[in-house]
Amino acid sequence: MRERLRIEREGAIAQVILDRPDKLNALDLASWRRLAELFRELDRDDDLRCILVRGADARAFSAGADIAAFERERADREQARIYGHAMQAAMKAIMHVRHPVVAAISGVCVGGGLELACACDLRIAARSARFGVPIKRLGLTMSYGELQPLLRLVGPAHAAEILLEGEIFSAGRAKEMGLVNRLVEDGRWLEEGLACCRRIAEGAPLVARWHKKFIRRLMDPTPLTPAEIEEGFASLDTEDYRRGVRAFLSRTEPEFLGM
Repeated sequence: MRERLRIEREGAIAQVILDRPDKLNALDLASWRRLAELFRELDRDDDLRCILVRGADARAFSAGADIAAFERERADREQARIYGHAMQAAMKAIMHVRHPVVAAISGVCVGGGLELACACDLRIAARSARFGVPIKRLGLTMSYGELQPLLRLVGPAHAAEILLEGEIFSAGRAKEMGLVNRLVEDGRWLEEGLACCRRIAEGAPLVARWHKKFIRRLMDPTPLTPAEIEEGFASLDTEDYRRGVRAFLSRTEPEFLGM
């Protein structure tokens, strides 16, 4: 069987590629489980500095869930619970991987594909990309765990619009909602996604990981602990901090070691 998910590595940048072009990169239970495994593996890689998630070609980021597999994977509540747990485990693995994650989006990005994109830290989309969650037509709800990343990005009014109307909408509308960070010309979606990853990878990797962690943590209204507050100053004990300051003062480019 052809591998539906694969990794390409370029130095400190890894690309996680959804590679099921005959199904517009639709995701089934095995795909969600494999996504979780891949991101747990990438989390353990100290040499990694950024991750790009994309479809194999310009036609689709992902068309969402593989509806043809519903009869064997989501036929009843118990099956749906198993599927939902696998899906949420994959999204959590993406959200909590130490390294920044960029989604480069072209073509179709709907349903579970849109949820996958919402779990990433940044989203760059081609102007012709299309978005939506038309599950009202399936009589299917988005569970609490799936809905949370979308809600955090766009807020309750836009989340209600996306789910209740169930329309497929343009990349321009997605940008207005705050669903994507920026739009690029159609032929540049992958180029700009990789350029974004390279800009991230040029910085101090520990700092990028801390900033990702801090942003996620501050979305939780629970008061910060004294240890968490103290962690905000930990970067000053790193070799990368000393290298960064020296490079700034000498007007040279810093070479960060991740330590």
